[in-house]
Amino acid sequence: MGIFNKLKNIISKEASVNSYEKGLAKTRDNFISKLNLLNQKYKQINEDYFTELEEILVMADIGVETIISFIDRIKKRVDKEKITDPKLLTEVIIDELFIIYVDEDILSTKINYNDKGPTVLLFVGVNGVGKTTTIAKMGFKLKQEGKKVLFVAGDTFRAGAIEQLLEWGKRVACEVVTGQINSDPSSVIYNSIEQGIKEQYDVILIDTAGRLQNKVNLMKELAKINKVIGKLIPDGPHETLLVIDATTGQNGISQAQAFKEITNITGIVLTKLDGTAKGGIVLAIKEKVNIPVKYIGLGEKLEDLQSFDLEKYIYGLFKDLLR
Repeated sequence: MGIFNKLKNIISKEASVNSYEKGLAKTRDNFISKLNLLNQKYKQINEDYFTELEEILVMADIGVETIISFIDRIKKRVDKEKITDPKLLTEVIIDELFIIYVDEDILSTKINYNDKGPTVLLFVGVNGVGKTTTIAKMGFKLKQEGKKVLFVAGDTFRAGAIEQLLEWGKRVACEVVTGQINSDPSSVIYNSIEQGIKEQYDVILIDTAGRLQNKVNLMKELAKINKVIGKLIPDGPHETLLVIDATTGQNGISQAQAFKEITNITGIVLTKLDGTAKGGIVLAIKEKVNIPVKYIGLGEKLEDLQSFDLEKYIYGLFKDLLR
């Protein structure tokens, strides 16, 4: 039961652990309360127990295929270890949720930094998911790490997008490259990359339009943006991060599938995870699109954007059972 004991030893006073603990409170309260009621209802583990456990996992938005595999693993452990008391399943459940995420392949949650010039991070996602705010939070985080950061207002079509990023730029003290409303995003991005190279910026964060309703046009636009970046920085963009609003549940997963079809997504930023009781969406994303969640939003403050850490995530879900 290695992961169970490891999680028990996590220092809960660490700031990032506290963020996970608070940010996953809605999911934890919902999930753990139902699990506790289930364990009180059944004195012995049987098929009815597993049926109700499946329903609890579905409500947490973990994903059907993941749940089927998960329940199968639990059943095998129950048989092998001759477990009969539901209360003794806690450690097994925690272990198997961890294992099922990393079992097939360990997806890197680290940013692929460029050591030969500016690192270019391209942000994509539909309007309203928090792309611009995520860029601001990311910029704040990178500046805290001592990096020189440039914002790029590449969403030249949405009313207010440029002004919104300019306002965030002032708040986090990052310069913002802009163009005229409705101008070609690629030209704005080309100018920003030139400036980033010339002025030796460490990281360039690029906002983009999110008009997924017209996939063909968006695909062409993103292809052109990638080509422009590649002309000036041959291996750029170094990351294309898809921003998803966790509160939209399965709709967010549909967005991930759609964007994966039109451009090369290297990682996901899951925003507003603190605002949903369905935090299992992290596991569902792994199941459906096999793209790593690299950052999660656990609150509205600038410092509430956290690098995704599976151990802290599992701890945040099960903290109340680890005493």
